Amino acid sequence: MHIRFTKMQGAGNDFVVLDETRGRLGLSHAQYRWLADRHFGVGADQILSVRPSPGSGLDFEYVIHNADGGEVEHCGNGARCFVRYVHDKGLTTANPVRVKVKHGEISLALNDDGRVTVDMGAPVFVLERVPFDASGLQAQAMGNFDRWPLALPGGGEALVCVLSMGNPHAVQLVDDVDTAPVLSQGPQIEWHPRFPARVNAGFLQIVNRGQVRLRVFERGAGETLACGTGACAAVVAGIRLGLLDSTVHVQTHGGVLTIQWQDTPAHDAPVFMTGPATTVFEGEIDVPDLA
Repeated sequence: MHIRFTKMQGAGNDFVVLDETRGRLGLSHAQYRWLADRHFGVGADQILSVRPSPGSGLDFEYVIHNADGGEVEHCGNGARCFVRYVHDKGLTTANPVRVKVKHGEISLALNDDGRVTVDMGAPVFVLERVPFDASGLQAQAMGNFDRWPLALPGGGEALVCVLSMGNPHAVQLVDDVDTAPVLSQGPQIEWHPRFPARVNAGFLQIVNRGQVRLRVFERGAGETLACGTGACAAVVAGIRLGLLDSTVHVQTHGGVLTIQWQDTPAHDAPVFMTGPATTVFEGEIDVPDLA
């Protein structure tokens, strides 16, 4: 199959973007994996598919596949690239743009400074909806949030805040992200049996009340240069722990994301993420026939 694609990145989180507004390509999970492979394919953390509106009040549908070929619920950095793509390609002049993702809808807006702001929706704290199995565990309260002791294979534990930003996150506080055990603990947390849908593992360093550093071991992709939903989850956790203000600049290896969340008694306000979205190159490629 011969296809056209656009390579994009948002704070170093990189994507292959496919236009399926005029018809589905029908790629298999193996073909998504091939496209994401940095040696044999194009190379990307995720594959983003732009599809036509599935209903009234929506401009597009936005479908995300991880580098391992599996479909996932949400990708914040990808959402910013999505809205940049549909404007640059002349697929819409709407601003903001409303799109359907796997488990809901999000709103995306282009700013005058060239950055993109995404309404990521409200965080989810109901453990069954994350999902997270807390049976038999005793949470440790801090501020207005709980941290859960997660026993790790081979001994030791990670004390994690658990929430969903449309996809599951486990966020732990660390003194220094440069020396944090991201590559050793990341896969253990991602595949921990208490997360039946697996989880993104965030390692959060507080610099001050308006600035943090963050590394994320992403479900299905490994450590990435930036994770938009991970940045939202980390800031929300930091705010509920009483450590952060409502606007926070998140320093990732790939750049800075600005997250805004005004907590409410019901903790149901939407999270807003602002950051860059850039086209790297356009191309065409022959995708092998992989089942």
